[in-house]
Amino acid sequence: MAQPEVIVLGLGGVGSAALHHVASRGKRVLGIDRFPDGHDRGSSHGQTRVIRQAYFEHPDYVPLLREAYRWWHRLEATVDERLFHQVGLLQVGSPEGVVISGVRQAAQTHGVEIEELDADAIRPRFPGVAVGADDVGLFEPQAGYLMVERCVHAHLRAARQAGAQTLTDRQAVGWESTPTGVVVRTDGGETFCADRLILAPGAWAGDLLGDLGVQLRVLRKHLHWYAVDDSAYQQANGFSTFMFEVPEGIFYGFPAFDSLGLKVAEHTGGERIDDPLNVSRSPDPEDDRRVRDFLDCYLPYVGTERTRHATCLYTMSPDEHFLLDRHPRDERVAFAAGLSGHGFKFASVLGQALADLAIDGGSELPIDFLSLRRFQDRSAVNV
Repeated sequence: MAQPEVIVLGLGGVGSAALHHVASRGKRVLGIDRFPDGHDRGSSHGQTRVIRQAYFEHPDYVPLLREAYRWWHRLEATVDERLFHQVGLLQVGSPEGVVISGVRQAAQTHGVEIEELDADAIRPRFPGVAVGADDVGLFEPQAGYLMVERCVHAHLRAARQAGAQTLTDRQAVGWESTPTGVVVRTDGGETFCADRLILAPGAWAGDLLGDLGVQLRVLRKHLHWYAVDDSAYQQANGFSTFMFEVPEGIFYGFPAFDSLGLKVAEHTGGERIDDPLNVSRSPDPEDDRRVRDFLDCYLPYVGTERTRHATCLYTMSPDEHFLLDRHPRDERVAFAAGLSGHGFKFASVLGQALADLAIDGGSELPIDFLSLRRFQDRSAVNV
């Protein structure tokens, strides 16, 4: 192959999107990943991911989400496949909680449509949900879920159709700057040169971005699917994605739409791991108990038969917001890291941002709040 103009390392959710955006600009681009397309070893698998706009984590994400929605719909049109299911999102918790108060703030700041529901309104509308008298609900009708592996495959397919080339089963062992470009070395002894480099390493950010001076933690998380006999949890009967902030933590899930049933997981918590390559994929008894206790209390008619279990990885930044910037050692290198368990819904627009940063040296997208500068301006960045 001809020498690429841009190399993308990591072809998961964000890297596959970046590959597509770069290729769509007519650039010669090579994508490299240590695993096959749509693999289950990182953070971009497990059937579904929630997508929402009234973002409790911070209102500054909302403009990016609106761009992400636009790019997801454009990708659907490009590959002629449905990837986004707009089934709405029910969020339940205390009015003073992080979720409810944050959703309200984001919705008010940016004019996102949400519907206020008290406990008496939640029960008849969602008969499978049990809530306390003091709980409140916020329903976001424009929210829903993305089919995660299908999104990754769609970005890769669209990228290849636009001329991108890819190499899988290759581990990048390092990169270095030269006067004329950037050099990437693999574990097979291969050397690739390009004008620009995009890093989207996910849980392996410590290997390729360890010199940033920001400590990233990797957490193992569990995903569960349960059989449902009660029709109240079926997507076809109006059940939506959901998120509950309860005293024990934040739990979320998806309606039943196939034979696997209802999917549920805990967003909070997680087990810290040191080596993303050597992660137990077995269920954890304590996580099982916490999830089962949540279901028994708030979704009491979900069956006890678990139809599937999976694990995924959260790569946490110190403040749990993304890192998106050009590398301080070489401005020809752009990176995304530390998506902290809430990044996949942004993958389509993060791909655009990375292409902007790598090719143009900057972006008109509102991404300044995600820059590395926020840690460089502090006296300490460790967790």
